[in-house]
Amino acid sequence: MDISDQQMNHQDESVEEEFPEEAPALESEEAASEQADETPAADAGEGAVESEENDLEVAQRQAKESYDKFLRVYAEFENYKKRMEREKSDFLKYANEGLIKELLPVIDNLDRAVGQARQKAEAQSLVEGVEMILRQIKEVMEKHGVKELQSLGEPFDPNVHEAMMHEIADDHDENTVIDELQKGYIFKDRLIRPALVKVSKKG
Repeated sequence: MDISDQQMNHQDESVEEEFPEEAPALESEEAASEQADETPAADAGEGAVESEENDLEVAQRQAKESYDKFLRVYAEFENYKKRMEREKSDFLKYANEGLIKELLPVIDNLDRAVGQARQKAEAQSLVEGVEMILRQIKEVMEKHGVKELQSLGEPFDPNVHEAMMHEIADDHDENTVIDELQKGYIFKDRLIRPALVKVSKKG
């Protein structure tokens, strides 16, 4: 073998060492490994996004439920406040009703005393004195919202009258109040005592 053949063989061995046949296989395995490493990371990212979206939906639903509860509680509180204000107003408006009811029998007795005293001439001065007291009491009552019901000659009204008896009275329309046995009274806009009356009927 000559020198040129030895040089060519030596060059062929160098080429094989520089470019081994297994190099492409190694490169493909590394690429596959890199892709495998990248895939779980991508899946993990998508899972995190879905979890955040679910958390947001839950938070929004809870916020809406809390707001609805707040609206209901607020409406109930407003109704309660209005009711308490109305009850307070009614209490102040009718606070003296009990006292006035107790005074009504006193007025009744004074009315009867005046009626009986008028039948006696010698009691005229007494009648005038009692009438003056009675008039003053009624003025005070009216000042505080108490009014007498005017019933005589009026049609019978079951809302303000209580019929104690019926009497034939052809000179009156039927169901007309022809006598007042006890006066009725209204305190502001509330009936505190109905009038006890005698009602006409046709014979």
